[in-house]
Amino acid sequence: MLQMANYEFIRKQHFLLGKSIRQISRETGYSRQVIRKALTSTEIPVYQLSKPKPKPVIDFVKPIILEWLRQDEQTPPKQRHTAKRIYQRLVDEHGFTGGESTVRRYVRELRVSPPKAFVPLDFPPGRFAQFDWGEVTVHLQGKQVKVQVFCMRCTYSRKIFIKTFAHQKQEALLQGHVDAFEFFGAVPQASHTTT
Repeated sequence: MLQMANYEFIRKQHFLLGKSIRQISRETGYSRQVIRKALTSTEIPVYQLSKPKPKPVIDFVKPIILEWLRQDEQTPPKQRHTAKRIYQRLVDEHGFTGGESTVRRYVRELRVSPPKAFVPLDFPPGRFAQFDWGEVTVHLQGKQVKVQVFCMRCTYSRKIFIKTFAHQKQEALLQGHVDAFEFFGAVPQASHTTT
């Protein structure tokens, strides 16, 4: 399999120096098929195993480790097994001959946290808007002044309205909403459900 550096070398030979595929094949010893693949490929080559490599040392104790970790789910966090303690128990109780790093690696694979779940937000048109305040420093009449930024965004269209105020008092809040609704040309109509 070609390394990425070889792919780059072949591309430079062909595209920059103008060498033919046949000439590159003669000079490098790679087949023309491999060279064509290198010229058309845009991805970094990655070796993939056709089947997982056997791990005879750890395969023997995997069920034991899994059972201990399942039992740990019912115990308080401070009483749970560490990878080091699992290794020590395997050596003492089962005559494990592998290394501690092998056990640590396997336990780490098992403890990988699941991907974080999220709920995609889906907003119907004309129903919702969100607002927030921010603070920025601006140059106003030659002086640096902190101003409050009112920001409202329609959640469906992502259209945004921004206005600055001297403060975040109720008057500014209400005026920001009125100006934003005039800018959008409508007021979002969120439906209310009663129970």
